[in-house]
Amino acid sequence: MSQIIWIARHANRLDFVNPDWFLTAQRRYDPPLSEDGFVQAKQLANRLKRENITEIFASPFLRTVQTANAVADVLNLSIKLETGLSEWLNPAWMTEEPQKLSTSALAKLFPRIDTSYTSRIAANYPETYQKMQERSGQTARCLAVECSPNNILMVAHGASVLGAAIGLVGETARGEVKASLCSLVKVVRQHPEWLLELKGDTSHLTDIEEVIRFN
Repeated sequence: MSQIIWIARHANRLDFVNPDWFLTAQRRYDPPLSEDGFVQAKQLANRLKRENITEIFASPFLRTVQTANAVADVLNLSIKLETGLSEWLNPAWMTEEPQKLSTSALAKLFPRIDTSYTSRIAANYPETYQKMQERSGQTARCLAVECSPNNILMVAHGASVLGAAIGLVGETARGEVKASLCSLVKVVRQHPEWLLELKGDTSHLTDIEEVIRFN
């Protein structure tokens, strides 16, 4: 049986809808989903409910956890917080290391979080694009091997979705994957290779962004 790795980008975020949110936010680099983002997350969950996914991994940023939680509710699964799937910690986007909720605080909000899980790969601020690509690719390979032959879902960010796909498929994914909001990448293992079957599918969404932004 072939292993399937699903890689989803988080749904729409509040600061994309309301840029002024950033000006007064306590954790300005960790925005929640927007109202339509929660709708997108539910549509993603409905898309994945019959795909025999056994484990869900999510970046520890709030928007990815909220997206993963919508899927976990429908699939009745726990969520493992994996730092290796984090946002690109780009100093051009972030003037300081982003403040996020702790795992314990997130677990109080989202009881499906598996607090016994230890993240496999670190993400350190500040981070070059190459470093981000290396750690997100390494994360995808690591989780795929650990979970083999089971199907898994990784919920990440625009840049780390692409990095994870490249980590499995190779550089051919760079020109093919379009990681728009709440899109799906599907990678299938056909020993010894990984094949890219979906390259940023948005057919499950009723509202699709027109401009793809990697942040």
